[in-house]
Amino acid sequence: MHKLLTIAACIAFLCSCNSSKQSSGNNGLTSQEKNEGWQLLFDGKSTKGWHTYGGEPVGFAWKVKEDLLYLDTSIKENWQIKGGGDIVTDEEYGNFELQLEWKIAKDGNSGIILYVHEDKKKYNWPWETGMEMQILDNNGHPDAKILKHRAGDLYDLIACSKETVKSHGEWNSVSIKSINGKLDFYLNGENVISTILWDDNWKKLVAGSKFKTMPAFGTFKKGRIGLQDHGNEVCFRNIKIRKL
Repeated sequence: MHKLLTIAACIAFLCSCNSSKQSSGNNGLTSQEKNEGWQLLFDGKSTKGWHTYGGEPVGFAWKVKEDLLYLDTSIKENWQIKGGGDIVTDEEYGNFELQLEWKIAKDGNSGIILYVHEDKKKYNWPWETGMEMQILDNNGHPDAKILKHRAGDLYDLIACSKETVKSHGEWNSVSIKSINGKLDFYLNGENVISTILWDDNWKKLVAGSKFKTMPAFGTFKKGRIGLQDHGNEVCFRNIKIRKL
């Protein structure tokens, strides 16, 4: 019965994703955006530009349908998904502005990981080097009870200055800007995180977090963008970036 309920919940979530406005306006760039240097990280048709962390092609559980990139969680494998895993961009970025929209399932968890240094021989997971903007159902996932683990937080480091996240099943708009060490998170149009990377205060933040035992965490000034497989259904669209 539990398996049937899980499958039913997955189908309902995907129907919710696919019921959104399709091709018109999604996963494209205006002439002005092109002139400003924006590039699509998701074309709405394929996983071109991405690979599984460690170098393998994107797995079969990361699917593209009707202008959406989503994680199909129908086959669990430990705490992640068979054929899923964390995916990262083919290209690395230093100063950048990233924009995207995400939608999480009920009780779901995922994340956007920045400055990932991809070296599987040294680091098994992208979050051993890269910092994360949390994606979460704040009304259902247990992490929501933990300070600095809620949606929009700089995970385990800084809590949002205000809560602007929408409920599970609704689209959230994200903008992340990183310019010469100044990092800003915007969630649904509001600046919810502003901090400086790599200075003494940053080192203190890391030392007081769960990442204190990971010496390379948050130290790289150029790296890949990652999307996390945390074992829950998640949808993305309108993923674009420009170098600054």
